[in-house]
Amino acid sequence: MSSDGSVTSWIRALSAGDDAVAQNLWERYFQRMVQLARNKLRASVSRAADEEDVALSAFHSFCQAATAHRFPRLANRDDLWQVLVMLTARKALDQRKYDSRKKRADTSTRPLDDVALDTIIGTDPDPAFAALVADEFRMLLERLDSAELRQIALRKLEGFTNEEIAAELNCTVRTVGRRLAMIRDLWEGKDARAES
Repeated sequence: MSSDGSVTSWIRALSAGDDAVAQNLWERYFQRMVQLARNKLRASVSRAADEEDVALSAFHSFCQAATAHRFPRLANRDDLWQVLVMLTARKALDQRKYDSRKKRADTSTRPLDDVALDTIIGTDPDPAFAALVADEFRMLLERLDSAELRQIALRKLEGFTNEEIAAELNCTVRTVGRRLAMIRDLWEGKDARAES
């Protein structure tokens, strides 16, 4: 069975209530989620364990939502990774907010702040919103006519710097910058080729 087929079958099994397959998904995606969380938390002063805490929290939220059938358009490994990226990025943002709140004055004396807003709207994304984001991102990726552009877009979304992307692709930082500008033009509907 191909890796895509196995991930797809694991997603179906998890949605059907088979919690044992969560371990398989965990083993396959945990390190990627930790790296993503590390990239998203880079600007904050964090403990070493924060990245793992963020990945664990995101994966836990995913499993709960998948078991409750809250991701109706989750069909394959690409859909799964987009959802995991969104959940991990959201949890990393929450962690950064929490870290910055700890540095500020006591929040209990303020009438309405981020803590109150999180209580009102919650910290987990709405499954319908997650599905919408995954669909929109898939359409944007389809607009990119080369694997290199798709890889750059994915790496940027995952929080990699231009320098890290250039090292991975064995090209210059300037080339990555030009490719990112081309991606933005394509996504905004401009003809990037006419301008190059």
